[in-house]
Amino acid sequence: MTYAISWPLQEGIYSLICTDPVCSSTLGSRVFDAVPLEADNGTPDDVYMTFGDEEVQDWSSGSTNGAIHLITVSVHAPRHGFSDAKQAAAAVSDAILSGGLSLTRGNVVNVRFVDARTTRQEVDGLRRIDLRFRITVQDS
Repeated sequence: MTYAISWPLQEGIYSLICTDPVCSSTLGSRVFDAVPLEADNGTPDDVYMTFGDEEVQDWSSGSTNGAIHLITVSVHAPRHGFSDAKQAAAAVSDAILSGGLSLTRGNVVNVRFVDARTTRQEVDGLRRIDLRFRITVQDS
């Protein structure tokens, strides 16, 4: 197993989301590694995406190092409903599943959508959609 592809995988997803025209129309450049400070988040009505949790399992053979990454990306939206968040989440999902994910190290063997969960934050009323993907990679 190797964990060495974790960062190239995150970079690849970031690049894919930022260059996808549909994602750009719904998210702009608001793709973050963590929830941004309010001053960095744009207006309260802006939808944005963050990287979430990641689990990694071995997927090696006798001759190849590989891993299965169960990744979560989250789409956050303002208080006035799930409409914008769901449109952005659909764009993110379509982009990740498009087959256009390229890495600076290793390669993607398989990408599968696992599940999604919508939540409404009790404290501030913000909406969030967590999307999980199972991405199998091998080291080159």
